[in-house]
Amino acid sequence: DLWVEKSDRSHTRLGDIADVSINSTPTVIKHEGRAPYVDVVANVDGRDPSAVIDAVSQRLATVNFPLEYHPELLGEYAQRNTTNQRMLGVVLAVLVGIFLLLQAAFRNWTLAGVAFAALLASVAGGVLTAAATGGVVSLGSVVGFLAVLGIAARQNVMLISALQRLDPSGAEHGSEHGNARLALLLQGARQQLPMVLASFAASTAALLPIIFAGSIPGLEVVRPTALVIVGGLMVSTLMLLFVVPAMVSLVESGSRREIDLAPAHA
Repeated sequence: DLWVEKSDRSHTRLGDIADVSINSTPTVIKHEGRAPYVDVVANVDGRDPSAVIDAVSQRLATVNFPLEYHPELLGEYAQRNTTNQRMLGVVLAVLVGIFLLLQAAFRNWTLAGVAFAALLASVAGGVLTAAATGGVVSLGSVVGFLAVLGIAARQNVMLISALQRLDPSGAEHGSEHGNARLALLLQGARQQLPMVLASFAASTAALLPIIFAGSIPGLEVVRPTALVIVGGLMVSTLMLLFVVPAMVSLVESGSRREIDLAPAHA
């Protein structure tokens, strides 16, 4: 019971002088741009926040709000969308920059395209690994993608540069020249084989303990990074050993003119 104290120190029941009831009314009405709004806050427990947001969005799409009223999903949802858009812009700018750097290194758009395709395949390997292990893209996964890009770019540049240095000077056109070039490409790939396998083995050996012990407190943050790096390097190694030399060979044999494969001077 609620009591009210009068000026003469006496007390009376609040229900005797007013109609008291409990209603669900907003406690705070905020304003932004002269438009009032009310926050509806909910905590998610036991479900993926993304799935809850999708369900809420679908339900809101079926609700007819009064004139001049509309819903907006704010908070972590809005921040995540803003962050994703910024990350997408940064990634596109980085990819364009990498492609231009590859072209500057090889002085050839076709070879730059070959190396760039190998980089995209390496990143795709990291994405597939992340999807196979839960599909959660976290800050650790992004760090893993950047590491894969750096390692794969270095290895592709070194391999294609080695193939450039093996180009026979003054060779004649024809099938004999094509056979000689194919043999040199295979020789270059074999020469790079120990370095590529050693790099992959060392990186994998260092990251496998983190992957298998990822449930230990403190390692759950770096485990996505390790998974993405191992998956990306696995695809990158396969590309370097089999696909890149074959693509360079196809580019050379399919071209009607001799591509200058001399090493690019700084």
